[in-house]
Order: sequence, then structure tokens, then C-alpha cells
Amino acid sequence: MIEFPNAKINLGLRVLHKRPDGYHDIESIFLPVPWCDNLEIIQNKSTDKITWKNYGLNIHGNPNDNLISKAYNLLDKDFSLPPVNINLLKQIPMGAGMGGGSSNAAFALKAFNNIFNLSLNDAQLMQCASQLGADCSFFIQNKPAAVHGIGDKISIIDFKWPCNYIYIVYPPYHINTADAYKNMIPKDIYDTTLIELIKQPIQIWKDTIFNDFENYAFSIYPEILALKNKIYNSGALYASMTGSGSAVYGFFDNKEHIDLPKNYNCKWLEIKPAKGRR
Repeated sequence: MIEFPNAKINLGLRVLHKRPDGYHDIESIFLPVPWCDNLEIIQNKSTDKITWKNYGLNIHGNPNDNLISKAYNLLDKDFSLPPVNINLLKQIPMGAGMGGGSSNAAFALKAFNNIFNLSLNDAQLMQCASQLGADCSFFIQNKPAAVHGIGDKISIIDFKWPCNYIYIVYPPYHINTADAYKNMIPKDIYDTTLIELIKQPIQIWKDTIFNDFENYAFSIYPEILALKNKIYNSGALYASMTGSGSAVYGFFDNKEHIDLPKNYNCKWLEIKPAKGRR
């Protein structure tokens, strides 16, 4: 079975109060976008439970610590899964705030469920996904959603894309998520929810919808702020960093030439046909 785990972007990201368990509650809009990895899972007769091959972007570390392996091991406890070959063509940048690892895990759960006829419904798969990572549950349904809690409370929304294209740029600057949270000053109370703000014309989003991690990211890497400004100056209707960074995206009506350094990973993603343009 071949799956195409896709990335996500954050439309607005608010960091709220710190919880007793050490995590922070957030408020955000998650949007799936068509920047995809290729994940192939094949049942085999090997004595090894998991046989790994990684292509494309290199995944560092022990393959057994990968979220796909953890997804397999989680289900294996209850269902004694047969051995599998896993081939992953990694194309979604890692450490970019695009949820690539979480997406891989969620799509793996869905693939194992189908391959081995486990008969788990979405609610059960989401419960499994929540044990693997905060963002993983989102990718089970993989639809635009309002997200709360630590990223595990998901409400599907009717989102109408206000653009024809998204331009996503991953610059070569790593932002440690734990450090980003440590340098965050949470704000519990907002006058208006993100759900209400995205109903407003996109022309005012620049002044109303923010990613709370940007101030920290811009302070340590001014190049990311310069990148966001360049995207705006190139005609973006709206631009923002996604997640805790460092990828930055822009919503565009038309593709534009944007001159960036060669070591920036860039991709135009087509959203046509735009649905219910504002």
C-alpha cells in the first residue's frame, strides 16, 4: 500500500497558559496542504518486525524511534501485527513546523488499519494518534480544523480557501520548539477567536491573525522576518510562519517570481479551484 502523507500549515497560532503537565494549551487553525511524502508499507515474511528504507531527505537517528515505527509498535501490542517493509520517500522538511513526522505517523496508522483489517474507526485511530504526538490526531481526518488543547482537541471547520496558490519556503534555520516555548509569554484572553477572525476579508488578516512564535523566531533569525517581508512584497495576500518555525508561507492569487537563496527549500502549491472565494 502506498500513502501520500501531506503537510499542514498553521493559520494563526496562539500560545495560551501553561498546563500542570508542563505543556501549553494552544489555539490555531490547521490546514492540510499538498506537500507530501511517499509512504509504502508491504507485508513481508522477515523475522524482523520492521524493515526500513529511507529515501529523499535523510532522517537522522534510530529508525526504531521514528513515529512510523512507534505507530506500528502501538498497534502491535493489541493486534500482533505481521512483519512489514516500510519505504519512506521523505520530502516534507523536518523541523519546519509543517507536521511531516506527525502526518507520517497518522497515515501509517490508517494504512496498518486497512492492510491488516483492524476495523478501527476514526475516533479510535485518533485516540491512538494522540499517544504518538500532539499533532498526529489532526491527520487522521486531515481536514481544515480549529485546534485547541495541546493540539489534540480538533473541530473540523468549513474553510474556504481565499487564494489560488500557497508558496511555502523552508529556510535553513532550525528553531528548537522547547526553546520557543520557554521564551513565550502566554496570553489567556483574546477578544475574538481565530474562527471569527478567518471569516473576515483576507485583506485585514495581516493585522489580526498572528503566530505567537514569530517574535522569538525573528529575534534569533532576522532572516526569517526578512523572508516574510519579501513574500509580502512579492504580492502575498497573507503571510505567516507556520508552527514554531521556521517555514514561512504566503497566500497568492497568482504565481510570482521570488528571488531567494538557493539553499532555501521552496514550493508552489496549487489550491485551485478556489472554493467560495471571499
